[in-house]
Amino acid sequence: MKASQFLVSTLKEAPADAEVVSHQLMMRAGLIKKLGAGIYSYMPMGLRVIRKVEAIVREEMDRAGAIELSMPVVQPAELWQETGRFGKMGPELLRIKDRHDRDYVVQPTSEEVVTDIARQELRSYKQLPKNFYQIQTKFRDERRPRFGLMRGREFTMKDAYSFDRTPEAAKASYQVMAQAYRRIFDRFGLTYRAVAADSGAIGGDLSEEFQVIASTGEDAIVYCIGSDYAANLEKAEALAPAAVRAQPTQLMTQVPTPGKSTCADVAGLLGLPLASTVKSLVLATDHANEKGEVAKSQVWLLLLRGDHDMNEIKVSKVAGLDAGFRFASVTEIEEHFGCVPGYLGPVGLKKPVKIVVDREVAVMTNWTCGANVEGHHLTGTNWGRDLPEPHVVADIRNVVAGDASPDGLGTLAIERGIEVGHIFYLGTKYSKAMNATFLDENGKPAPMEMGCYGIGITRLPAAAIEQNHDARGIIWPDALAPFTVVICLVLQGKNTERNAPVMAAGEALLKTLRESGVDAILDERGERPGAMFADWELIGVPHRVVISERTLAEGEYEYQHRRETAASKVAAQEMADFLLARLQPVPPA
Repeated sequence: MKASQFLVSTLKEAPADAEVVSHQLMMRAGLIKKLGAGIYSYMPMGLRVIRKVEAIVREEMDRAGAIELSMPVVQPAELWQETGRFGKMGPELLRIKDRHDRDYVVQPTSEEVVTDIARQELRSYKQLPKNFYQIQTKFRDERRPRFGLMRGREFTMKDAYSFDRTPEAAKASYQVMAQAYRRIFDRFGLTYRAVAADSGAIGGDLSEEFQVIASTGEDAIVYCIGSDYAANLEKAEALAPAAVRAQPTQLMTQVPTPGKSTCADVAGLLGLPLASTVKSLVLATDHANEKGEVAKSQVWLLLLRGDHDMNEIKVSKVAGLDAGFRFASVTEIEEHFGCVPGYLGPVGLKKPVKIVVDREVAVMTNWTCGANVEGHHLTGTNWGRDLPEPHVVADIRNVVAGDASPDGLGTLAIERGIEVGHIFYLGTKYSKAMNATFLDENGKPAPMEMGCYGIGITRLPAAAIEQNHDARGIIWPDALAPFTVVICLVLQGKNTERNAPVMAAGEALLKTLRESGVDAILDERGERPGAMFADWELIGVPHRVVISERTLAEGEYEYQHRRETAASKVAAQEMADFLLARLQPVPPA
């Protein structure tokens, strides 16, 4: 490939709306162009990266025994109505009508369609297991599309779906995919973690996220310093304290705290450790009648240590809150506590509420909480003496760095990551809803056990850039770079006679590299060296060779890796072998 025949289109400055590094650099390097909010064209340079991502994913999926197909982007609403997701999914699901006023959706994922295929094609236990996958366009109507390809509306995803006879077989299929994903991310050349995760709206009870480590990541990843334990913040368990609750040493006392409505403010005013305070969070659950109208509401009080934060996923698993909850209204709060928010607590309630106590709070002594009197708090509060012992104790908080690891092998640390893959064991959530059954060995119908497995194909290059960049631009791993090697020719204007030996040397090296399977490009555009080098440093090609009149005369070419600050000289006749030795090996498919 010659640069003059390709499209090299770089910008000195990023557009004003490009907020994160990956968005800025992808725009500046000419990888993408914005068409609308959250919708981008993949330019030739960017498309080469995406195709390399797809190739690695496709090779490893095929190697793991998955079968590729392609499902429609536009899908009939009837399938989504069978599972109830047509009504349950929010506005992120783009609903459209055709000219006959029939409902359709633009797919954000394809559980319904692939289950429909399975119920038609997989009729006997002899046909199982099967795993179908596609690399296909998706659309999610994000309220605030931002960060370029990190959170766009239209994107490309690899989604796969396994079908098995039994839960044990389905979990075995899950493990096959878990290992395939590790091979995929190893081949990408990125630093990543596979972390235990909550399945969220898709459902299921066995789930892992694959997170590319980056300081700019949206997700918090929890891991144990002394073991292999890793989970996302939603999933990570905060162990119950090992210590037994101490005996009370203080009397409960109401103290004035005018204008101090947060635990931090109260602790500062009273000179107390923040960890000795307790925060009150008030939720409500609504119960509908036969007509679907709210018949009654239940108010809940959650108690957490003042320096801890509520984990909504954990709260949603507490019995009674697992059907859905909301934050209570001011009216509901005043009705039950007789006080405005900011001074709430579990002592002296006006009306009964259901109380859920975090594990840490359950063993606290002499703690401070709201007095249910505006401008006042209670100090020296103790269980059993000042209020009944807690009945519902649960892990409802986010873990923090330094907590004990759930595996008992050390303490927890937290880093940032970008989710680029997610795998689930689904069970029969979709097969039962859509009557996707097979005939077992006894000739009886049984629902198929399912798993689903996704990789954000177009999100992954953005995540790679967030992890690998510097002040000059992108730094691609070899496996993902649009070109692995760039051969930069320093030419003397339009003097074809003087340039001929340099051109011949560049073309010869290009030919040798291409014949060896190296994805190389020859820059013979005649740009000034500084501008030419700046283009390829911005684009992020990992290996650069410079050929000029001077290097030819010396019998040596200049080589520089994108991460290096200075070039080194390599004998001209040895350059091809030198490059082949430096290129990162890719495991065979």
